[in-house]
This record gives sequence, C-alpha cells and structure tokens, in this order.
Amino acid sequence: MYTQSEVMDFLKEEDVKFIKLAFFDVFGKQKNISIISDQMSRAFSKGISFDASAIDGFQRPEKSDLFLHPDPSTIVILPWRPDHGKVVCMLCDITYPDGTPYERDSRHLLKTAVEYAKSKGYEFRVSAEMEFYLFKLDENGNPTKITLDNAGYMDVAPSDKGENVRRDICFTLEQMGIKPECSHHEEGPGQNEVDFRYSDPLSAADHTSNFKWVVRTKASLNGLYADFSPKPIDFKSGNGMHVNISCSSTKNTKKELLMSQMIAGILSHIAEITLFLNPCEKSYIRLGNFKAPSYISWGNENRSSLIRVPASDDETKRIEVRSPDPSANPYIVFALLIYAALDGIENEMVAPPSLSDNLFEADSEILSKIKKLPSCKKDAFDKAISSEFVKKYLCEEFIRRYQK
Repeated sequence: MYTQSEVMDFLKEEDVKFIKLAFFDVFGKQKNISIISDQMSRAFSKGISFDASAIDGFQRPEKSDLFLHPDPSTIVILPWRPDHGKVVCMLCDITYPDGTPYERDSRHLLKTAVEYAKSKGYEFRVSAEMEFYLFKLDENGNPTKITLDNAGYMDVAPSDKGENVRRDICFTLEQMGIKPECSHHEEGPGQNEVDFRYSDPLSAADHTSNFKWVVRTKASLNGLYADFSPKPIDFKSGNGMHVNISCSSTKNTKKELLMSQMIAGILSHIAEITLFLNPCEKSYIRLGNFKAPSYISWGNENRSSLIRVPASDDETKRIEVRSPDPSANPYIVFALLIYAALDGIENEMVAPPSLSDNLFEADSEILSKIKKLPSCKKDAFDKAISSEFVKKYLCEEFIRRYQK
C-alpha cells in the first residue's frame, strides 16, 4: 500500500503522465476526472473539485461543489494503456468543500461500516463471484444479442470461446494487483464467471468495481460487449454476484456461533435491503430461476437457498449470500450485509432451521411456510423506504434515488 509521498516517487519512476481520479455514483457506476502528473500534489493537498449536480443521485445545482481526494493505497497502472507516458487510476474519497465526508459517497459508507464493526471487536472478510455475458458487436460496433458461444457450465475450448478473453482479463487483473481465484464458463451461452480471493471489505469492493471496468475494456478490445445486467437473455441463466462473508471476533466467540448469528441477522433484514442488492427491474426476473433464490432461507451446501454454507475447512468457513446481482453497487451491498450480520451478532439472533430441500422443486406445503423476497422493484422499494434499519445507514433521499 502506497503513501502520498510514495505515489509521487512512483509517478516519476514509472514515467506516469496521466492520472484518472475515479469515484462512484449512488448506483456504483464509475466516474472519473483525469489530471496530468504535475497536478497530483494539488490533488493530495487540496482535492479536485467537480460538479456534483451532474452526477446521478448527488447534489442539486444551487450547491453542487464537491471535492475528490485520491486514496494513495488504490493506485494501479492501467496495463492496456501505452508503456510510454503511463496511465494510472486512483479511487477517491468525496468531501464537501470544508472537508466533511460526503454522506452519499458509497465508498465512505462502506468504510464507516468496517470501522463500526472493528469498534465492536469484529473483522469481516469478503469476496465476490462475478458473472457476465459476452456478446458480439455488429458492423457499427454496437452490441447485439448474439452470444460469443453456445457452451455450457465449465465447458472447454473449442466450445468455450471465452477462454482467451477470461485469461486476458485475469492476467490484466494480476498486473493491477487484483488476485482472481478462478474463472470458468458458466451455464448460459456466452456466460462467464470470475471469482476472487478473500480480502477486507473495502478492498473487495474496490476490486469488484475495477473488475467490471477491466472486463468491459478487455471485451471491447476483443470486439465484444460485456453485459453485467441481471437477466441479459430471457429463459437463460441470469448474472449473479454471490457474496462470500466471514467474520472473526476479538472476543473469542466461536466461529460457528458467529456464523449462525450472521445468518439470522442477514435473513432478518434481507427483504428490507433487497432494493440495493437487486436494483433493476430485471433483477426480479432473475430471482427464483436458474439457481437464483427467491425464498428467505439458508442451508448447508444448498444452492437453492438464499444463504448457503459451503463445504470447507475451518479456516475458510463462510456464508455465501446468493441473491445479489452485478447491477448492484458493491460498496452498498457489502456495507448493508455487514450491518445486518452485526445486528444478528449483537442481538444474539437465532437462525431458523437449515433447509435441505431443493426449493426450486419443493411442494407447496413446504414453500408456504417460507417467506419470500420482494417480487418486484416496487415491493423492494416499499420495504426499504419503510425500514428503520435501512434508514439508520442511508438517508431517505439516497433511498429514493433507487425508486426510479
């Protein structure tokens, strides 16, 4: 991790000429301002101002100035840019002109959640499993609905035509200091998955956001379009963003008890936070189909449950939350899951019994006893806007931005 002075030395040593200062709107869409290297000192000392009224979900025009403050620990060289006069990217914190953190900066919201957990004696580790489709472009360079291939789950070349693109993506991520754990073809035609190693929640969200940028860039350079939407093709597998979470405690609480309480807390609040885990109308077409959950449940190794406890050794014991999709803002997703898990831990909630049934094929007698996730975006919004839990962490105006 670099300090400010180390970044300044790095820019000179690596012949860096251009710096992208990146940040995210309330939906997790990446934005950036580019500066030349001799402006870096000013960016560190004073910040770089921008018009926040032009950013979705930020400020109104009459009071629109906000400032970007680069986080030196996030500097990465962009490997697809020229070696001479290199280009780097740094993620930024957002503040008001007086230096106060901006409350709609989702990266700041996640930092606050992590710091709160640590103040209570808990440390979370997070990783994401990211799915996306690759589509061909037409003669004008516009996306089509023609998939790169018609391969299936974990197929190999030549059926799997995405293998070289995935390899290129993984090598690029490694050059940027991001460690993918594995990659493979998914169930849908032209659908791919890349999974990541565990890290602290902020790094995990940073990596997830940079990953989406790398995938879109590499797809474009290969004459393809990468689609992270929750349901790119009707009647085919949707794209998921499964979130793996573990927790350790300075209080020597047994991991099994922590996991049970985490599960209880997340299940207790999952309906209220679904709007942010599944923010698109098509998110609700994905849920309940092709192994995407719709029932609020958990089970050991059960991929039809909302929360799965994977088979693992004690060191890698974790829970997998299977409902989120890649259209979500990972900073908000991780923050709300941490707060929900903490609520379960601090209030010693008891998880419901685990389920071993295949909920995609279970009969009505079993399903009638299990609560469901919101069935559409309107239902999800109604639950979020009336939730005291959500309003503890997100202001009402932030929540209402997700209504559209």
